[in-house]
Amino acid sequence: MPYHAPSVWLGFAGLVLALLVLDLGVLNRRSHVLSIKEAALWSAGLAALAFGFGLFLWLREGSAHALEFYTGYLVELSLSVDNLFVFLLIFQYLAVPAALQARALKWGIFGAMLMRGVMIALGAALFAQFHWIIYVFGAILILTGIRMLRLGGEERIEPERNPLVRTARRFLPFSSSYEGNHFLVRSQARWMATPLLLVVLVVEWSDLIFAIDSIPAIFAVTRDPFIVYSSNIFAILGLRALYFVLAGAMDRFQYLKPAVAGILIFVGLKMAGSRWYDLSTPVSLAVIAGLITTGVAFSIWRPGMKE
Repeated sequence: MPYHAPSVWLGFAGLVLALLVLDLGVLNRRSHVLSIKEAALWSAGLAALAFGFGLFLWLREGSAHALEFYTGYLVELSLSVDNLFVFLLIFQYLAVPAALQARALKWGIFGAMLMRGVMIALGAALFAQFHWIIYVFGAILILTGIRMLRLGGEERIEPERNPLVRTARRFLPFSSSYEGNHFLVRSQARWMATPLLLVVLVVEWSDLIFAIDSIPAIFAVTRDPFIVYSSNIFAILGLRALYFVLAGAMDRFQYLKPAVAGILIFVGLKMAGSRWYDLSTPVSLAVIAGLITTGVAFSIWRPGMKE
């Protein structure tokens, strides 16, 4: 398994911490709806930083690791964008005020970073011990991509059937309305949870479900835990700002979901066939970038073709 010195991990952790402090502690200290301009600037800045991080890997470790990072970043970013569609449906279903959506996404990002770290460590351990699991993960990705193609854009959000929500409602009393940006409020001498806590639970659950697809997908690109984790984190860091960039126009990107499904099927086939043919990273990067570009281009140029 590839090795990265503790200093590299600590340096990356320091970079991530600095970005979180800048984003959530300085620029967006108060919960508010990000304007398209500031969200676009932050998204572009993070994309540029990810590109620069890839260049750093290129200079330090060579082109192979840098191309693996770029490919993994594109895979995770495309799957994260698909996740944004689900977030939008969650917010609509639970009638989340626009000003509170940023707070829910902020806590969702924290949870996603922790969950991805645990799942990446587990995935790396599984690959190291059981090589055959690559074929299991490949099959899962192929079936998920086919299912996504068959369902199209039809998503069903049913928080009342969510295990986390049902457990929370069993042990906690909930207020009937949002109480500012609070998760808990005191009413009639007892503490009550607000609907905002339910929103965060559903967001975290949906990210856990998406991680089941995205983690095997990135392991199809590289087995290096550092590159897997860093590409995941860069994709997640831009998720909140990207949501506010795309929130008003998500219905226009109707061909993005088929593109994401194609990526899942492609990386699934790459994993399942790795024993017989090892597709190079540059080719994988070109295929994934081509699928994303095609999905966005068709959505812009032929917006009514699907109907």
